[in-house]
Amino acid sequence: MYHFFTRLLTFTVILYTIGAATASAQEVVPDTTTRNIWDFGGVGTINFSQVSLSNWAAGGQNSVSMLGIANIYANYKKGKNTWNNSLDVTYGNVKLENQRVRKSDDRLELNLKYGRQASSKWFYTTQFNLRTQLTPTYTETRDSIMSNFLSPAFMLASIGMDYKPNEKLSVFISPVTGKFTFVESQRMADAGAFGVKPAQRDVSGDVIPNTGERLREEFGGFVNVRFKHELVQNVTLQSKLDLFSNYMRNPQNVDMNWENLLNFKVNKFIAASLFVHMVYDDDININQDRDEDGEIDSKGPRLQVKETLGIGLSYKFD
Repeated sequence: MYHFFTRLLTFTVILYTIGAATASAQEVVPDTTTRNIWDFGGVGTINFSQVSLSNWAAGGQNSVSMLGIANIYANYKKGKNTWNNSLDVTYGNVKLENQRVRKSDDRLELNLKYGRQASSKWFYTTQFNLRTQLTPTYTETRDSIMSNFLSPAFMLASIGMDYKPNEKLSVFISPVTGKFTFVESQRMADAGAFGVKPAQRDVSGDVIPNTGERLREEFGGFVNVRFKHELVQNVTLQSKLDLFSNYMRNPQNVDMNWENLLNFKVNKFIAASLFVHMVYDDDININQDRDEDGEIDSKGPRLQVKETLGIGLSYKFD
């Protein structure tokens, strides 16, 4: 599995090396009609919230929370070549009265995309995407880890066409995509977490340790839609929709990852944001309490929804 994982990363590096070599080769020839353009920038936001109660008849809990969001990009464009790179990091904690500090959000996403212009609106494109988290997520009793860095790591390596009718919209269509779910923790892999194949069992039905597979491989079609638009002055919507269909198993069950970020700019340093994240993966089972008696009675794929609203300090740099 590690050999395959290494080959995947090597294959991705080769794709981007070819793209970089193509771009570099064009730079050798004098070009008076175009010039190199590297566009670097990003935005960092820290949101705080605090609740303090004293003799409050309606009840409640004192609490303090913090959420940090960082979005960094580096884009290149020269002639027919484009190179878009972005890194998104989100991390937050919340402290309720008389309770431990808990993690409220944790996300790391890396996107690399190279394109070569085929026409005025279409680009031949290769893309690599990695999604994971930074720190461990524990159960409520903190007796075990539910997820961790690279447990899981979701990776997509795609080749296709990118449709860019304007600066606001990008639609990437790939009929050739590899989707890989990697679980670094052998304990989680043995339990079959995040859709990987669980550990084998002996004749007594007991789990055989270290036999769970840490890598799940899928091959299928992929569509990525990105949209960014200033709805009104100082209010910007960013939306990203990922759709993946596994050709080899239940292609009708489309995996979805949909992220929507609404930014409200108050002034140069103060901003508010609303983030809504929806995920559906047919291979990830969620605990279900069908009769609502407080006991888990089944598992199955379900729509996962996360919503974050914050007001705080924001700084944008170019």
